[in-house]
Amino acid sequence: MSDIRIQKTGEPDILQTSDGRLTLSVPIQIKRRSGRKLVTLPNGETAPVRPWDVAPTSIQLALARGHRWLAMLESGEARSLKEIATREGIDNSYVSRMVNLTTLAPDIVAAILDDVLPNHVTLFDLAVDPPALWDEQRARLM
Repeated sequence: MSDIRIQKTGEPDILQTSDGRLTLSVPIQIKRRSGRKLVTLPNGETAPVRPWDVAPTSIQLALARGHRWLAMLESGEARSLKEIATREGIDNSYVSRMVNLTTLAPDIVAAILDDVLPNHVTLFDLAVDPPALWDEQRARLM
């Protein structure tokens, strides 16, 4: 039976016991990137890019939804956020929070799209009651 233990320090090693079993020790680091986990080896290498690594993150999708719903309001396609929520079959408070994302500072939006937001920033932090001033938004993220 295999036993997996994660250790953050140490050197790669292979140990052989008297009964013939092998123990392989590979120090790795697991980092959260916008809800995804990324395994980093001690030399800084990461796994090659896979199709699921380039899929949009949940924050990127939320930003896109917010802009789409705001465009629906501005064009007259929908008369209210409640109407959009009814069409989409979701809660109107969710629609409101996603539309709030359209007021974010341009550098924050760029960080979302480039997937370089700090790991501690969540969608909730960005969407719920964002400050109107961009400097205050930036200060909240630090």
